[in-house]
Amino acid sequence: MTIHLKPELEALIQKDVERGPYQSADEFVEQAVQMLHEQEQWLAAKIEEGYASAERGEFLDAKQVRAQVNERKQAWRNVTQRR
Repeated sequence: MTIHLKPELEALIQKDVERGPYQSADEFVEQAVQMLHEQEQWLAAKIEEGYASAERGEFLDAKQVRAQVNERKQAWRNVTQRR
């Protein structure tokens, strides 16, 4: 399969290959595609979970949703700050 990338994207990939753990652009793209695929699977599972919950009548009010979002944002920030 041949994939054509914009020059800006090629430059970003090349930069990451030069500074990172990737041996080649192919390895970088393979990792990126795998990560995207995993993210899509996770999102689909969460949507299914939410739909099933709604069908059971298990809804969260706006205050509960905000609290959960804030907790998740803080957890994400903690993880990204460690990097």
